[in-house]
Amino acid sequence: MKTQGTVFKYPDNVDTDVIIPARYLNTSDAKELAKHCMEDIDTEFVSKVKAGDIMVAGWNFGCGSSREHAPLVIKTCGTGCVIAKSFARIFYRNAINIGLAILECEQAAEEISAGDQVSVDFDTGIIYNVTTGKQYQAEPFPPFIQNIIQKGGLLASLKEA
Repeated sequence: MKTQGTVFKYPDNVDTDVIIPARYLNTSDAKELAKHCMEDIDTEFVSKVKAGDIMVAGWNFGCGSSREHAPLVIKTCGTGCVIAKSFARIFYRNAINIGLAILECEQAAEEISAGDQVSVDFDTGIIYNVTTGKQYQAEPFPPFIQNIIQKGGLLASLKEA
């Protein structure tokens, strides 16, 4: 599985209330929630993101509350992958549960810039910055987790089992 897109770059400690502000959690409609993804930190994200685009962030991405809304809205916006130096553990697990591709790679997160074109090969963990020609190696998920992400999340993967 692969994705390629434009990079949106974010700092350390982006919490779940920044990803999807709690004031919008009066609906469970993922498409409605996605209209507000990242708006408190990046007012243009929702209007500019295209299918396959990539978020790159610093340390502790997704810290804060344990709700699954945060990775869900990122995925619903069409984001193909989130690359970060590290993820909050509950966000990491929630991302897998809902089928959002994520990779930890400190060097890539440090060196990739907003607006760069980046491709990601999830089978190998290779992150390639098309803009700079630089390649990075992240640890790929084992096949069973790749299957969960490819099927669109844990529940979807269990329905096919």
